[in-house]
Amino acid sequence: MPTNPRGYRFSGLIAGLGLVALLIGLVVMLLLPGIRYTAWGVLVLGILLLATAFIIDFRQVSRALIGRRGRFGVSTTVMASIFIGIILFVNAISIGNYHRFDVTGVAQFTLTSQTKEVLGGLETPVQIMAFYIPGEPIGEYAVNLLGEYQNYTDQLSIESIDPAENPDVAREYGTTLILAEYRYPTIVFEGDSGKRMVLFPEYSALIEEQIVPVEAEHAFTSAILEVTGTVQRKVYFLTGHGESDIYSEYSYAREELLDNLFKVETLNLQITPSIPEDCAALVIAAPQQSLTSSEVDIIQSYLESGGQALILINPNPPQEIEQLLSSWGVKIEDGIVIDPSSYVSPNQNTPLVTRERNYFGFARTYFPGATAIIPQPEYTPQLLQMEDGSGQVVWISEEGQVQMFMLLWTTENSWLEKDFDPLKEAEFDEGIDLEGPLFLGFLIYTPPTGEADGEQGSTLMVIGDSDFASNEHFYSGNNGDLFLNAVSGLTVGTELISIERKVMPFRRLVVSPEATRFINYSSIGLLPLLVLVIGGVIWWRRR
Repeated sequence: MPTNPRGYRFSGLIAGLGLVALLIGLVVMLLLPGIRYTAWGVLVLGILLLATAFIIDFRQVSRALIGRRGRFGVSTTVMASIFIGIILFVNAISIGNYHRFDVTGVAQFTLTSQTKEVLGGLETPVQIMAFYIPGEPIGEYAVNLLGEYQNYTDQLSIESIDPAENPDVAREYGTTLILAEYRYPTIVFEGDSGKRMVLFPEYSALIEEQIVPVEAEHAFTSAILEVTGTVQRKVYFLTGHGESDIYSEYSYAREELLDNLFKVETLNLQITPSIPEDCAALVIAAPQQSLTSSEVDIIQSYLESGGQALILINPNPPQEIEQLLSSWGVKIEDGIVIDPSSYVSPNQNTPLVTRERNYFGFARTYFPGATAIIPQPEYTPQLLQMEDGSGQVVWISEEGQVQMFMLLWTTENSWLEKDFDPLKEAEFDEGIDLEGPLFLGFLIYTPPTGEADGEQGSTLMVIGDSDFASNEHFYSGNNGDLFLNAVSGLTVGTELISIERKVMPFRRLVVSPEATRFINYSSIGLLPLLVLVIGGVIWWRRR
């Protein structure tokens, strides 16, 4: 019987359309589950087209299968099918049993270790209601990020709520009482210790005329701590006198404090004439302008009543700061520290403090344009025996009520340059400049009187430089570690924290459910399916 080339071409076209329909149906079913029935229809159409092509060209297909080439092709197909089946089986197992690795230098695509620790320690359930309009990018980002939280605890439950379709629920949780411009998306956290509402301005910002997520992890983790009854330490930065701004030159320091689960706020004593009771530590970062007498009295009273403060000063600070520190046993001399034996090249006025001259044990910290902290003459240095057998020099007041521990100091070849000129090479002037070693930092401690239960002593850290913690130098050497350990040491006694990584905002990878579904299914079957289709097309053309 003569062959019919037109019939072969027609059946081949139908088979090709059938394969395309099968591929489209599978892709639609995996990526668009909302139109699953349509996908099934396309799949059925593809099967019918393939069956039609087989019936039209039955004799040619049967001859190809029965012949020697056909038997070889069948065996090859069986082996390929077994191989593909094994790959699908292994990939299916890997979906539920996997471990993710973040190999970036600063682990920027994962939650911070502190957040993971909080989630791992959750013992009570937390319900999260996300009120947002479907399709809203910031709301979807928040839900996706919170979904990442669920990978580290089974105590979180998340529910997405469309306030337009569920107005009663929105009213029940108080979202309708918020100003319209701040209303949605709103994330509500509810736990055993209460309810916390996080508005979208708390985890987003307007950058280049676009609202983008920022610091969402800080806000969400803080809310979880709050509704589960965990108290966060709050650090206040004094403002109103030209201090370093925590939103500009000190923004890295602020971000790292947030990443270490501190709350950070500013405090203007001219507006709020008292230091809040929840202040765990007060940071005074290089004021440039004079403080009023009432402000000095407030700070002094706070310290005398068991307060904790970190004061960073630059050369020639305001007179009020000098007077405040003088009452705590230290004097601020005019001048800039020069240390030709240990400095950051090429600037001799940037002393480098290595491990053996650093109380915290950091390998390399440096202080651009620092001044010296000098104990008052009435304070007597004594050698204090520590628990580990080492000795520590301590300056003690005549009454024995104030103790000063040196934190940072320079080499013996250093001096305090009284008339520093950056255009000239610094030289030591006998009788004018103050000879080293010099102290760049002190910890001043007043033990509790013991008259009241739960009373704690006052702790004051003074460092003769503020630039080391600025954005320009924060991540250089151990400068950032020094700042964070200083704050932590004030708020939790002698316990020190370790900084495992630096968080980079705006670059965290949070995958949406649709993208997750595509990645899962495509990793299991998409590539093997494409190989199978291509192989089928090649076989059909070469049969």
